[in-house]
Amino acid sequence: MPRLALIAGLALVASFAGSAQTGGPPQGDWQSFSGTLTATGRRDTLPQEDGGVAATMRLTGSLVITAGAGLRRGFRVEAIGFEESQGNGIGRAVWTDDEGDRIYSRMVGSPVEAGRRSAATITGGTGRYAGVAGSYTFTWQYVLPGEQGVVQARAVSLSGRYRRESPR
Repeated sequence: MPRLALIAGLALVASFAGSAQTGGPPQGDWQSFSGTLTATGRRDTLPQEDGGVAATMRLTGSLVITAGAGLRRGFRVEAIGFEESQGNGIGRAVWTDDEGDRIYSRMVGSPVEAGRRSAATITGGTGRYAGVAGSYTFTWQYVLPGEQGVVQARAVSLSGRYRRESPR
């Protein structure tokens, strides 16, 4: 019986993955999307002369698209960033779907803390996302520090828009 349940579960997952749109985003039309992000990673800090800290952060996790057309429903996310105590933060992220196609973005905003909002610019992609451009924002719902710089985080209110630009 457990084997039958496993097979049924795998079939359900396969049908969900297959139900996501198979073609790339439409060309030229703006498409809205929203989702949530959950990630874990590492934050390393360095003390600064003003009593604050400078920090690097590397996070990996999952992005689930909850609304919008033209995007796969799930992505593996990798992000790396730098922030300083004056409230400046920058970073880069890459979203990789289940077929290996990627969306790249550049992030700016305040330090990674609960309740803080960040913005990102979608700078390009590969495969089905080649030529994609756009932007998104999100709010950190929680950022939980752990031992030895380990961090767990969740972003909510992730929303944005994108389009695939026509070839030049």
